[in-house]
Order: sequence, then C-alpha cells, then structure tokens
Amino acid sequence: MTPETWTAVDHYVTHVLRLSDDALEAALEESDAAGLPAIAVSVPQGKLLNILARLGHARRILEIGTLGGYSTIWMARALPPDGELITLEIDPKHAEVARVNIERAGFADRVDVRVGPAIDALPKIAAENKDPFDLIFIDADKPSIPDYFTWSLRLSRPGTVIIVDNVVREGAVIDAASEDASVKGVRRLNEMLAAESRVSATVLQSVGTKGYDGFAVVLVTS
Repeated sequence: MTPETWTAVDHYVTHVLRLSDDALEAALEESDAAGLPAIAVSVPQGKLLNILARLGHARRILEIGTLGGYSTIWMARALPPDGELITLEIDPKHAEVARVNIERAGFADRVDVRVGPAIDALPKIAAENKDPFDLIFIDADKPSIPDYFTWSLRLSRPGTVIIVDNVVREGAVIDAASEDASVKGVRRLNEMLAAESRVSATVLQSVGTKGYDGFAVVLVTS
C-alpha cells in the first residue's frame, strides 16, 4: 500500500458517499488562495467530526486551531440553531480567511472566531462560566496539547468527547528518545490520558490524503 492508494481511497469515499459540496470546496479553495498551509482535516475526517457532534447532540463545541475554518464548518453543521461553536486561532490572517469561509457557509451567527494564543483564551472562556462543551476538537501546536487537554477537561462534563488530531506523527510517537517537541507533547498527552481517572481514551492510526497519522478519542466519564 502506498500514499497514492490512500489518497485514491479518500477520493473514492468522498465521491461515492457525496461527502463534499460547494461550501466545503470553496473553503478549501479560499484557504489555498490565501496561502494557508494545506493541513486541514480530510473530507472523510471532517465528516467524522460532524457525525461525532451529531451523536453527542452537541450544543456547544470548542475548537482549538481554526486554520481556514474547514473543520469548523463541518462541526457547525451539526449544531442546532441556538448552538454555539467557539474556535481559537493564533494567526490573524488565518482567522480572517476562516471568518469569510464560515460566513459563506451560513454559520456566522453561531461560530465565534477568537484570535490569539489558545493558552490565553482558554482561561477567559472558563471565566465566562457558561455551560460545559459537548465536543472539543484539539488541532493546534502539538507541544502545547497537554496544556490544551488540561483546560479542555476543565471545560467538559461527563459525556463530553475530546478529539486530538495528529497524535501518531508518522509513527514517531513510539520513539521515547525523540527530541521533537511535537512528539514529546503527544507522548505527554498519552501519559496524562493513562493517568486520568476521569476519562476513557484510545488512539487510532489513520492513512489518507494527509498521509500517515492518527487521532485520540477521549470520553469524559466523570
């Protein structure tokens, strides 16, 4: 099996299941035209986020790492009309592209794009004392994901699902001697998940248009 095969299968699944549409494709095209890195979730992965949000009847969603808003749109589509999605983006340019994409997709009324370091924004969100989030998607800088997870747990309730993307690192996650900050961040997250009695978690490897990686699925149990 080769990356070309993985990509072909993703394209086949996207086509046969009719997963994409004009709004989603426009978001990717807008992001590409603006020079954003091509690191958004794949189409099937976006659909998975949408399904998870629907399974959990999510009314409040938190996203850490907006990029061009592609994954944001997928999750926003699962919200009820009075639902809310807060998405955090450190780069003002990325945030502006995301706002254009989100508005075009029809979700400007329920998506709040906040600009700045997530580690600064998360305590402010906690201080707002609103209802816990039902779904949290962490797709930002990997060295900081242990901190993002700590805050995500504080902002959760029993039944909240936390998804953490890019946690296999093309297999580098198994290298205990790695000096890569992203690998270290992921390994620290896994140690936290193993020690945390309030969650049940697993890590799934994945292949596709984004290459070889994987994601963690965490259920807050208490």
